[in-house]
Amino acid sequence: MPYLFGTLNVRYGAAVTPKDRAVGDIFMGYIAAFSKTGDPNRAGLPVWSKFDPAKFELMLFSNDGTAKIQPDPWRERLALVERAIERQAASPVASELSGTVWQLVKFQGSDGTTLIPDDKTRYTIQFSADGTLTTRVDCNRGRGSWKSSAPSQLQLGPLALTRAICPPGSLHDRIVKHWDYIRSYVIKDNHLFLALMADGGIYEFEPMPWANSNGQQKGD
Repeated sequence: MPYLFGTLNVRYGAAVTPKDRAVGDIFMGYIAAFSKTGDPNRAGLPVWSKFDPAKFELMLFSNDGTAKIQPDPWRERLALVERAIERQAASPVASELSGTVWQLVKFQGSDGTTLIPDDKTRYTIQFSADGTLTTRVDCNRGRGSWKSSAPSQLQLGPLALTRAICPPGSLHDRIVKHWDYIRSYVIKDNHLFLALMADGGIYEFEPMPWANSNGQQKGD
């Protein structure tokens, strides 16, 4: 968003480089042209061609201050994630987590570190009964899978996330890094506790405000 609205200095201050500004100018140029004419192309910028499903090419803005059309470098990786989600979702899941929705309260590290999100509603997990889940991790939203093969056991599948850059102080990177290491859960006093393997720490969640005492959406 700072690149879109030209607020890099406001958000990042002295950390902004000339290449950052160059990317911002290019990006804003495309957006301004598109807003005015419905076509992002304008003189002095690389041609942004219409999307072709056969080629699957994207306009990629690089941190070297340039932009160019090239094949989506994440296409195959995300396709693998989607196929893994579909395979795991094919098996029904029976667990007390089914149909529950939670928001993050805090992370308690094994070294005594306690991290509390600025806005709990920006960190959520919804467990669907078909073995899929949806999540919000600060500025990104994602989809994945989950299974519980035994009481209190939990395994989260690969997570397909949007790729926005979250602001400094976000818990986004920590949560994404820990995602694959969650191995068990406990629901106690209407709170959900997700434990990392090897005593790496615990994430504590509470039901979303619009959920009932079981974490399920009102009306379910």
